[in-house]
Amino acid sequence: MRIDIITVSPELIKSPFEFSIIKRAIDKHLVEIHFHDLRKYALNDYGKIDDYQFGGGAGMVLMIEPIDKCITKLKEERVYDEVIYMTPDATTLNQQTANKLSLNKNMIILCGHYKGVDQRVRDLFITKEISIGDYVLSGGELGAAVLCDTIIRLIPGVLGDETSALTDSFQDHLLSPPVYTRPSEYKGVNAPKILLSGNFPKIDEWRNEQALERTKKIRPDLLED
Repeated sequence: MRIDIITVSPELIKSPFEFSIIKRAIDKHLVEIHFHDLRKYALNDYGKIDDYQFGGGAGMVLMIEPIDKCITKLKEERVYDEVIYMTPDATTLNQQTANKLSLNKNMIILCGHYKGVDQRVRDLFITKEISIGDYVLSGGELGAAVLCDTIIRLIPGVLGDETSALTDSFQDHLLSPPVYTRPSEYKGVNAPKILLSGNFPKIDEWRNEQALERTKKIRPDLLED
């Protein structure tokens, strides 16, 4: 998989890709991450990429020309399955979306900034818009890093145990059950005996029950879906 990230602040987003699972995926050549500084496609030597919005109002808007130049250049080199725009006014990211995107070969992620992008960017180039929550960040870079993490960990070969991702929260519209490890007793609190029994059918049954109960208590909206 190849992911091209278009950003006003490449230095802000690079560090999450230099550690842990994502870095191992890059080192194993399971994914390529490329960062594109939008200012390199600026309209003048001063790096102009934004302007005041028509009709007045606070906040600058990313202009269409630099974004067009960058996306057009990338599309001349390869075919992209999705061109994604990270913005708070979009459908909220969930596990099902991550699952679908993990099957793609090439993607572009455009990070919003300032007041956003000229609407014509969204109309002409964007195939999917994603939010990571009902709040506003200074830019789409952190959201893009979150999106990439959710996708990359699903690529076969990235995790040591490929079945691990399949038992994460939300994969079956349920939260994950509680988990325990050694020691089996700590400060008078014991791990559930069933987990130490070796009876795996019963363990699976217990985990399913716990997942359902936790979901009912914490995220009942998932059961409504």
